[in-house]
Amino acid sequence: MSMKRQRLEQLFGGLAEKGEVNGVILAAEHGEIIYQAAFGQADLSTSRRLQTNTVFELASLSKPFTALGIVVLEEKGMLAYDEPIERWLPELPYQGITVRHLLCHTSGLPDYMDLFFEHWDRSNIATNADVLNLLVRHRPPVYFEPNESWLYSNTGYVLLAILIERITGQRFADFMSEHVFSPLGMKNTRIYNRRYSGEVIPDYAFGYIYDLHSDRYELPDLVPETNYVVFLDGIQGDGTVNSNLHDLYKFDQALHAGQFVSRKSLEQIFAPASLNNGETCGYGFGWILEEKEGKGRAVSHSGGWPGYATNLIRYIDADMTLIYLSNMEQDVEFDQALLIAAEQILFELPYDAPQRPAQRKLAVINPGLYESYIGTYRLDEGEGVHEETVAVVLTEGDRLYLQITGKVRLELYPATETRFFVRSVPVEVKFSIQNGMGKAEKLVILQEGTETSAVRVD
Repeated sequence: MSMKRQRLEQLFGGLAEKGEVNGVILAAEHGEIIYQAAFGQADLSTSRRLQTNTVFELASLSKPFTALGIVVLEEKGMLAYDEPIERWLPELPYQGITVRHLLCHTSGLPDYMDLFFEHWDRSNIATNADVLNLLVRHRPPVYFEPNESWLYSNTGYVLLAILIERITGQRFADFMSEHVFSPLGMKNTRIYNRRYSGEVIPDYAFGYIYDLHSDRYELPDLVPETNYVVFLDGIQGDGTVNSNLHDLYKFDQALHAGQFVSRKSLEQIFAPASLNNGETCGYGFGWILEEKEGKGRAVSHSGGWPGYATNLIRYIDADMTLIYLSNMEQDVEFDQALLIAAEQILFELPYDAPQRPAQRKLAVINPGLYESYIGTYRLDEGEGVHEETVAVVLTEGDRLYLQITGKVRLELYPATETRFFVRSVPVEVKFSIQNGMGKAEKLVILQEGTETSAVRVD
């Protein structure tokens, strides 16, 4: 273990010396923490440093907790996984969806963020009730019929939080505190909506993104591309669990020791979803399920929200745990390479220290060109692309944005007059204009060596 600790110290300490890591890390094996450390700042305005007990927004790493709340209700006999949710949500305009479908992302429900970008007064902070109200009022079509396919659904986990409230009569935050966090000894964990509640948590890690326009790190609240973090701040279930390394490790150890829910429930939690056609998906109740070659079974979840990147990985067969929480936006590929390097160290394998890519710069172009790109484009059908999926290109002020059905709206930053990139992820968009005149006839999305075309329909 001492050798693993030394190699982890070398990896993270070396990156920290170059200012290339801003977060906290914990690695454990056979119930013993072999390495934990904090690097960088929790608050740029005061230069307050991160500590290993600093509290982070977990983003979608919240989903295993929301799912666990549902498991607690099932063990109490207050619901069944295969019950239709219309029992508690009769107003929801979608039939045949069960609790299990929500847990496993097989509901086919439309994404709620699309609705808020199109219909919401952004001067107000939305709550779960608003999510349900918009679904009822606008009735956007489903992506597929229940259990016919798999598609990650934040909407489904918001509805799970609403179910908990309707079944128990408690606020979601109170239920989770009383029945999940407190019994697990997670004293620094809570459902926390920082902007909506106005409450201040001591030793809190503020999340920052790199704003290419100002050429510095900013709170996402202040950047037009990401200021939706303000008006979506009251929504719970798909995110907004806030915790720290020590509490997450308690959760990991208690869950896998069978000290919190029964072995029967654990089998359900870590069972892959089964579709109507008999195919299985590598997702259980709030957990990604993998068989890693040479490393055995692993269950994990990650979280991403402007300013935050979070990961918890449990290597079941090897009895090891890796937790990494970051509050300063990095290139996604860099973060992934960092986790892979740490994983290699845990399994005593060779590793490559990641190289942080140079920050991209904006090309200076005439924003008047954007008028040629504005419109709706239908994506070619392919793996993970549904018939209803479109790419909408729009402008606000002198900035260009891309909104793909079911995805967060992204700003497109100019690399050339016809080619644009996305901040922090390896995605580029290329527009084609016939004969160099008029409106773009199509766009091409380039990501990780693949190209997806979309033809203008409006």
